[in-house]
Amino acid sequence: QAADLSKPIDKRIYKGTQPTCHDFNHLTATAESVSLLVGFSAGQVQLIDPIKKETSKLFNEERLIDKSRVTCVKWVPGSESLFLVAHSSGNMYLYNVEHTCGTTAPHYQLLKQGENFAVHTCKSKSTRNPLLKWTVGEGALNEFAFSPDGKYLACVSQDGFLRVFNFDSVELHGTMKSYFGGLLCVCWSPDGKYIVTGGEDDLVTVWSFVDCRVIARGHGHKSWVSVVAFDPYTTSVEESDPMEFSGSDEDFQDLHFGRDRANSTQSRLSKRNSTDSRPVSVTYRFGSVGQDTQLCLWDLTEDILFPHQPLSRARTHTNVMNATSPPAGSGGANPGSNGNSITTPGNSVPPPLPRSNSLPHSAVSNAGSKSSVMDGAIASGVSKFATLSLHDRKERHHEKDHKRNHSMGHISSKSSDKLNLVTKTKTDPAKTLGTPLCPRMEDVPLLEPLICKKIAHERLTVLIFLEDCIVTACQEGFICTWARPGKV
Repeated sequence: QAADLSKPIDKRIYKGTQPTCHDFNHLTATAESVSLLVGFSAGQVQLIDPIKKETSKLFNEERLIDKSRVTCVKWVPGSESLFLVAHSSGNMYLYNVEHTCGTTAPHYQLLKQGENFAVHTCKSKSTRNPLLKWTVGEGALNEFAFSPDGKYLACVSQDGFLRVFNFDSVELHGTMKSYFGGLLCVCWSPDGKYIVTGGEDDLVTVWSFVDCRVIARGHGHKSWVSVVAFDPYTTSVEESDPMEFSGSDEDFQDLHFGRDRANSTQSRLSKRNSTDSRPVSVTYRFGSVGQDTQLCLWDLTEDILFPHQPLSRARTHTNVMNATSPPAGSGGANPGSNGNSITTPGNSVPPPLPRSNSLPHSAVSNAGSKSSVMDGAIASGVSKFATLSLHDRKERHHEKDHKRNHSMGHISSKSSDKLNLVTKTKTDPAKTLGTPLCPRMEDVPLLEPLICKKIAHERLTVLIFLEDCIVTACQEGFICTWARPGKV
């Protein structure tokens, strides 16, 4: 029957402790019943069924397991009874809905230990909660997320580290460090190949699960990023005819480009290997909301995902040249470009827009070497787009970001010295900066948001992508649904 929208299905008022996070079990949900876990600021976890009112269980009721705030709670994918709870103590606990919590504090036995993490089993005569205790990193464990196949677990902590574990074998798969400050949020791409994190460095960082490295950073927020989420409805891996890219450079290029690219891209996307040589077009769309009250939408395109293909270099810097008069200096083709000089029929066509609104990898690496082809390409047409103009970005970077670079000791001034003293006591960020764990800003492509819009008066706390709308919520308590284009 139709829900009465004038009053909630279920309403509870808590005294002395506030709900901090929740998760529905999508596996067991029916029209008549739904299992909802709620974590609280004092450390308890409650299982309720808002539709069938009678179900209610409380875990860690006496706070013997952990007294600190619950930061994240999730059902283990594919399980009807197991759930995982993270606390600001830096510990995570695995519970089973069927088991009780015991009347005394649990005793633990070390199961596995690794770099900055340890996992203990709970030893007792009868089976009791928690089944496992994970200790991860230093400081609060802010959020965790299971990979789409449920096999891996990504955790982000206040110590600025992303740690990805194989959940069943309890092994560390890889790590990444924030530019500075804690990491607050994490999410997986729908195919499980990429992880995006956000945090106190005001950046979104894209990490490749396969290569275990940072592949891009996104700069658009002016304050801490509180939620990152992939949009599964806009993310696409499509095989397409080389000529079908509307408005992209393919229209102007020789067909052999399409073939080259197809082969290299498809070997990367092995799942999609097809016998014919049609290129694969990949776009991942994700969004982020932050304490600056802004919603940002980002696109992750092939020139970022596969920066080492000669083609992506050619493609992102395509500028329409007259086939008869190549620009000065391009006589001897760049040795690294495999002779893929771009020639186009006539110069009546306006320069095509770059496919990605991000700074391509190759542009950064070539900035130092005075490659005349590059300069020619940048000078003619490409520099109109602020996102691709190297010169602009360098100046802007120093003007706007000098404050945040203080803490990294880039600029030796009195204020930065003070800040450096503070950070020395914990893991020294300067030791990780510039390493693969935390590449410098200029060493990875910088994404610019497709859209960056202020959508609230208070800091934003929720971002969910649904098929026909996007849901956001803010600290003030407003929940907004935004219709997707064409779905109003």
